[in-house]
Amino acid sequence: MSIGRLREIRLDKGMSQKEVAKLLHTTQQQYSKYEIGIQILPIEKIVILADYYNTSIDYLLGRTDERKPYPKSILLENEKILVQQ
Repeated sequence: MSIGRLREIRLDKGMSQKEVAKLLHTTQQQYSKYEIGIQILPIEKIVILADYYNTSIDYLLGRTDERKPYPKSILLENEKILVQQ
């Protein structure tokens, strides 16, 4: 995880650590550890944040500086259809 990227995007949205922690169903203390790089953020929580912030996982991980999310995969859409049936 890119140290600083989580903090940067959180502050850009005007959110507190407590608010993001609630979104992730964790504590503010635990989220703080993710944000400063003491603990690794689980992939399922990275996906939640990418969707919430409308960005890509690559952006959150520091692999790109482009905030714009990628187009959704057709595989993901097919998965949602199967789950609903």
